Amino acid sequence: MDENKIQLFEDKRIRAAWDEEAEEWLFSVVDVVGVLTEQATPRNASTYCLF
Repeated sequence: MDENKIQLFEDKRIRAAWDEEAEEWLFSVVDVVGVLTEQATPRNASTYCLF
């Protein structure tokens, strides 16, 4: 089984990995912030600041 996958959310890519021991998915925070704040690239999301 491929443990690293790309998940889609509203047609946007979010990197994810399956943690076999914890039996849960782990998601890239940068990718999630990028989707939620509608950033053009993941790099823009990594420098996102509210103030």
